[in-house]
Amino acid sequence: MQGFPKGSTINATISGHLLTVSFTQNIGQVAVEITTDTGATVDCVNTSTPTGFQCYIPNAGDYIVTFTLSNGDEYYGEFEVLN
Repeated sequence: MQGFPKGSTINATISGHLLTVSFTQNIGQVAVEITTDTGATVDCVNTSTPTGFQCYIPNAGDYIVTFTLSNGDEYYGEFEVLN
C-alpha cells in the first residue's frame, strides 16, 4: 500500500439522510464510526475495502464520521443532515 495517501481513497457523500461511503483502493479493514457533534454514537461498522456501505441517518443535525485503519491511522469528516 505504498505510493498513495490512504485518506484520499475514502469517499463519503451525504444525500438527504443517506450517507454513502466508498473506497477507491483496497486499504484493508476499516472501522467507521458515525457520531453526533456532541459525541453520541449513531452507527459503527467494520468493513473490508474496497467494499463500501450506506448508512441512514434518521435525524437532522451535525455529524462526524471517523475512519480508523488497521494500522491506527484516523481520518474524519464533518457533515450536516437537513430535514
